Amino acid sequence: MSEATSPSTASTATDSRALPFGKAAALALLCSLFYWGAFPTDPAHDKGGLLAFIAYVPFFFAIRGQTPKRAAQLGLLSGTVMNVGGFYWLLDMLKTFSGFPTALCALFVLIVATYQGGRMALTGWLIRRAELRGYGFQLAATLAFIASEVAFPVLFPWYFGATVHTMPAFLQVADLGGPVLVSLAVFAANLAIYQMLLLRFDPAARIRGVAYAAVPFALSALYGIFQIRRVDAIAAKADRAVVGIVQGNLALIQKREDPAEGLRRHFRISEDLRRKGAEFLVWSESSVTMPIEESLSKRFLRDRVGRNLKIPAVFGGVLYRRDKDRERWFNTAVSTTKEGEIVSRYDKHFLLAFGEYLPFGDDFPILYQWSPNSGRFSKGDNLEPLTLTVGGVERKLSTLICYEDVLPGFTNDAVLTAKDPDILVNITNDAWFGNTSEPWEHFALAKFRAIEHHRYLVRSTNSGVSGVVDPLGRVISLGGMYRAEGLLSEVRFLKGSTLFETIGFWPWYAASLASFVIAFRHLRKRVVAPSKAG
Repeated sequence: MSEATSPSTASTATDSRALPFGKAAALALLCSLFYWGAFPTDPAHDKGGLLAFIAYVPFFFAIRGQTPKRAAQLGLLSGTVMNVGGFYWLLDMLKTFSGFPTALCALFVLIVATYQGGRMALTGWLIRRAELRGYGFQLAATLAFIASEVAFPVLFPWYFGATVHTMPAFLQVADLGGPVLVSLAVFAANLAIYQMLLLRFDPAARIRGVAYAAVPFALSALYGIFQIRRVDAIAAKADRAVVGIVQGNLALIQKREDPAEGLRRHFRISEDLRRKGAEFLVWSESSVTMPIEESLSKRFLRDRVGRNLKIPAVFGGVLYRRDKDRERWFNTAVSTTKEGEIVSRYDKHFLLAFGEYLPFGDDFPILYQWSPNSGRFSKGDNLEPLTLTVGGVERKLSTLICYEDVLPGFTNDAVLTAKDPDILVNITNDAWFGNTSEPWEHFALAKFRAIEHHRYLVRSTNSGVSGVVDPLGRVISLGGMYRAEGLLSEVRFLKGSTLFETIGFWPWYAASLASFVIAFRHLRKRVVAPSKAG
């Protein structure tokens, strides 16, 4: 059956180009393996994202000519397998913090993977719906991909563009359209390759399709080359400072059971960094692990931590207060003067499910009884930046705790609230996930925040990956995994804004809406009236 299927049968008919389900499923699984294989891992095994440029090609062949329902099924199969591989590290985290048996944790991982696999199901469904309503494949696929990146709510955010995090030339468009525009450029390469493979079927039409996809991909690379030169020139003239990053490397349970050892280790590394020329320090998330009552926190942190450092610093702690309804805990970052006085505080907004809170736990308190190992933290109520005086100048630091650094919209809000901050700081503890690919995936996703705002990103983690990312997404200082160490790096304090900072995700929301519109609205063919000459 051709693509000119009548509206009444379009959603249920399969045309002659469609592969049998078995073959289509095999291609959908190949897509999931390519996609998963393209994602970041430790440097020794990272393939540099090359698979990303062909990851979607098998999927395009799998859904070609299928009904929207079948395309969604193939997408769900691909997406579920992809997510099981990509989020395998959830299993151990859940076993540790939920208190549930292994079988139940494995079931939960499968449920999460299946749910997040809905991203690919949505992509396939939207593409075929739009095609059957008269829209071209390139347009349908482009809008459907944007909708999958933006409109589908996921528990653990990621973007396809993170696959090319080691290729600076392709990353720079993030200052125009955030991670979605980078994702779209890589997706365009997939479209172009797919169209090239179809040339033998319809050369004239397919050549237009190749151009449609290849041009934005090429423009992205050219823009990147231009931006690298421009931003480098600006950074070269900016004020500079030397930051010392402390990675304490305490086991997750050890942090709680032996907080004194944690402080000793951090002080020892900090003193070494100060002697080597550090002008300010950044410790990791909850590096001061003993719980501190909120009203006593300024004095306690000044006397027990700040005064021992002798230079300005940012570090994480755990504060609590007793309200009338219950005790409230906060995952906190504070900044100090060189004399040790606490000058500013930021409380984490986006809390980690199971580790810091139970979904629906406040509504159904019994859930905390069933899951005794889960935390019960409260989120912060403002996005004000931390302040730090370095070299006699007060600097504003947009500070992100844990996986807040993978949220571009949230980071945008923090930067706008700070009103032109000097630098981005992230403090993290990825020991939750063990020696897996998660810390490297987290770091790759975080790098985009530096490009989106043309700021240096200073990142201190408990067990890795710590480092400094320049405003072009290049890593200029990198720590290792599961070792106590200090990093010393120069950073520049930059000002200014970017287009993405100004417009955010609104163009992508509009494109997502357009994808749903064309999935339901038939394209009206333009009718040309006959000429008088007949």
